[in-house]
Amino acid sequence: MLAGFQNVTFEFGARAIVEDATWHIHPNERIGLIGYNGTGKSTLLKLLVGEYQPSKGEVIRSRSTSIGYLHQDLLSFDTNESILQVALSAFDRVLQLEKEIDELGKELEKNHEDENLLHQYSDKLHEMDTLDGYNIHHKTEEILQGLGFQNIDLKRPYKEFSGGWRMRVLLAKMILQQPDLLLLDEPTNHLDLPSIEWLEKYLQHYQGSVVIVSHDRWFLDRMVTKIVEVFQEGIHIYGGNYSFYQKEKELRMDLQQKAFENQQDYIRQQERFIERFRAKATKAAAAQAAIKKLEKLDVIEAPTNDRPNIRINFAVDKTPGKILCELKHISKSFGSNKIVTNTSAEIERGDKIALIGANGKGKSTLLRIIAGTESFTGERKWGHNVDDSFYAQHQLEALDLNHTLLDEMKSCGSQKTDQELRTLLGCFLFSGDDTDKKIKVLSGGEKARIALAKTIISKANFLLLDEPTNHLDMHSVELLIEALNKYQGSYILVSHDRYFVSQTANKIWEIVDEEIKEFKGTYNEYLEWKERMAKRDAEIKETTPVAEKAPETKKVIEEKQVPAPATETRTVINKEVKKELQKQQKQLQQLEEKINQLSTEKTKLEQELANPSTYSDKDKFLQTETAYQKISSELSKFNNEYESVFEKVMELEDKMNS
Repeated sequence: MLAGFQNVTFEFGARAIVEDATWHIHPNERIGLIGYNGTGKSTLLKLLVGEYQPSKGEVIRSRSTSIGYLHQDLLSFDTNESILQVALSAFDRVLQLEKEIDELGKELEKNHEDENLLHQYSDKLHEMDTLDGYNIHHKTEEILQGLGFQNIDLKRPYKEFSGGWRMRVLLAKMILQQPDLLLLDEPTNHLDLPSIEWLEKYLQHYQGSVVIVSHDRWFLDRMVTKIVEVFQEGIHIYGGNYSFYQKEKELRMDLQQKAFENQQDYIRQQERFIERFRAKATKAAAAQAAIKKLEKLDVIEAPTNDRPNIRINFAVDKTPGKILCELKHISKSFGSNKIVTNTSAEIERGDKIALIGANGKGKSTLLRIIAGTESFTGERKWGHNVDDSFYAQHQLEALDLNHTLLDEMKSCGSQKTDQELRTLLGCFLFSGDDTDKKIKVLSGGEKARIALAKTIISKANFLLLDEPTNHLDMHSVELLIEALNKYQGSYILVSHDRYFVSQTANKIWEIVDEEIKEFKGTYNEYLEWKERMAKRDAEIKETTPVAEKAPETKKVIEEKQVPAPATETRTVINKEVKKELQKQQKQLQQLEEKINQLSTEKTKLEQELANPSTYSDKDKFLQTETAYQKISSELSKFNNEYESVFEKVMELEDKMNS
């Protein structure tokens, strides 16, 4: 055993985190440590490394066990050294040996016949070889690159990097130290998708044991072989990955419920017997024996969840046109760093797009371009009736610091009751008196959750979501997935949570070679397509001699650049239906333009009617009011016609797809 707990109890004040808990960590284990936010996962890691001491029981740490612990507090570390030097500091002894060998070499140049120096020099070289010291630079560069750093970054000072990138450097250093037990507290929060995939593969073959706290269930499913859950002041162990845990926990809860019901039946029977016979002399002894039995009974608790099974519901006020947003010949760069160049794309009604890729590729920048908050060259055209809501980190600045959480939610104008708002806040990890806290006392993560909750009740028909799951636990992510799947509007989201993306997106966007590449299908279908393309490319490379390699045809190049849809396009489509659909779509576009024009005129007339000078001139007022009533009537007529044509378009589209 490397480390663990034996009958440990630990409290924060009057609140117990764990009570009489036992957990043993053995060599070569891959453990996912899970639990709702606030149940004490990080506290358990601090108990393991000795930062906290239990009030009862024993924390076991083998003297020979080395422990590496990655946590948020490490971000306070700062230095002018390069990130390569910081990561290399994992090899303290090797770096010391390098200096000693260098100094001995200089001494031997002066006294090359000194046998004592020769022996020392030989011993140091042997130790360096034993520690594989000649490969530390190669190992360090390889791991830093796996975590997303470019070669050009390696000599940059550590202090120049943001918190997320600093955490990657410290993770690299910890991996290089190769402790017997690696404790990782939310490492995937600071990684993009390629880096998470690299870490996942690396840890699967890591020589020591790994305990990881993560809300990324995709990561846990692929990496861990044991789940340890902190639940109701206890530690519950499941021998499998996260998916196994879910099934097994449900089974355990069912068995506990049955055992609870059986025991309750038994207790009721005994209580009836006692009540009936305790006053009778002939049965008094038996009644007393039954009382003693009940007193000694090990009571089975009813299975309960720490979190209520609440549902999040989106509401949409109005239906948009077929095209929500058009990007035409968009270009954007930051100095010499080009994000996109002369690229075009469309977002249609019903699209649920995941924008994926490595950090630095411009995903958040593209979201801001679509939202209209980022400058660019080219054209961005908004569709008819589009009502958007943008969730990103900068939305935190728009929160009123003097509002309570409940006041801030009321400010959205959703017309929800206080109870409905409190229920929604509960989904985002705020409960009880939390709703009366001021925004100004919240942490960054708590503010992010409030901003996301506000986005959800906005009644917008188009959402832009930048890393919405970053500060949510797995239960809240599941609730958000369920809500997005029921949502009648459209959205585009950026997320490094592969499970979240796999459960929500019906299209994948990726910025490749400064262009937006679209895949029409789910994330799982996208991964299958990528695998097929990689396999095909490998086969082409193997079968084509280098000297005789034929140039790629235009078709092959296009297949590489543009992902094929998940299902093959039909070869034959009813021409009459297609012709009618095009006709109705054209009419729908004309109606959209007319409605937009009339809406603009109506707004101007409303402003005139609200002007006091209009009321002072009776003729002008009557003329303006007549014009306003006429436009309102026309607008109502065109809106009704729009709805009718819209329904025809939907019917024709269904026929095309059936």
